[in-house]
Amino acid sequence: MTAPGLVSDIGTVTGRNLRRLVRVPTLIAFATVQPVLFVLLFTYAWGGAVHAPGVAHYIDYLLPGIFVLAIAFGASQTAVATADDLTTGMIDRFRALPMARSAVLAGRTAADAIRNLFVLALMTGVGSLVGFRFHAGPGAALAAIGLALAIGFVFSWIFALLGLLVRDPESAGLGGLLAVIPLIFTSSTFVPVATMPGWLQAFAKINPITLTVDALRALCLGGPTATHVWQALAVIAGLLAVTVPAAVLRYRRTTAA
Repeated sequence: MTAPGLVSDIGTVTGRNLRRLVRVPTLIAFATVQPVLFVLLFTYAWGGAVHAPGVAHYIDYLLPGIFVLAIAFGASQTAVATADDLTTGMIDRFRALPMARSAVLAGRTAADAIRNLFVLALMTGVGSLVGFRFHAGPGAALAAIGLALAIGFVFSWIFALLGLLVRDPESAGLGGLLAVIPLIFTSSTFVPVATMPGWLQAFAKINPITLTVDALRALCLGGPTATHVWQALAVIAGLLAVTVPAAVLRYRRTTAA
C-alpha cells in the first residue's frame, strides 16, 4: 500500500464516519446540544457557589474543564460506533475491500478530531456569550484548542479500543462513561483541587484530567504555562504510546478471527 493510497483510504473512511454523524439525528444532538447544555448548566448552576482563585468570572475557570468533559463524553460514541461496526459485519466488509487495514481506525479517529473541532468552536462561541474570554492572546488560544484536540485524539483511541474489546454497542457506551465520570469529578474540572479532602487531593493532583485541564486553563487565562503544558503533553504521549498499539493489535486479532 502506497502512502497516497493509505491517505485516500483514510479519507474515505473519515468521510463515511462524518456522513453517518450528519445523517443520524441523535448523533447530531449529542454533538451539539450536550456541549451547549454543559456550558450553560454548570455556569449558572454552580457559578454563584464556586469562587475559583484568580478569576473574576467562573466561566473563565470552568470552560477549559468543560472542553475536556464534552470531548470525553462525546468519545463514548466512538466506542459505540466501533462495536456496532463489529456486530453488524461492517468490519468484515472492510476486510473484503482492497484497502489498508489501518485506515479503519485512523479514519475513525480523524472523524472524531473534526467533530471535536466543531464542538470546541461551538462551546467557545456559547462561552463567549456568557462572559468567557481568552486572556493570554490568540497564540495561546490556538495552543489551547490544539491541546484540547490532542486529548480528544487520546480519548478516541481509548474508546476505539474499548469498542473492540467489548463488541456490544450498549455496553461499550456505558462502560466508557463509567470510566470517565470518576476521573472528571475527581479532577480540577469544576473546582480547585485544594478544596477537596486531603486523601482525594493526592489522587486529583496526578489525575490525567487534572493535568490536561490545568494546562488548558493556563493557556486560556495566562500566567506560567510551560510546566502545565509539558505535563499534559507527557500524559498525552504516554497514553497514546499505550492505547494506539493496543487498539491496532486488538483490531488485527479481531479481523483475523
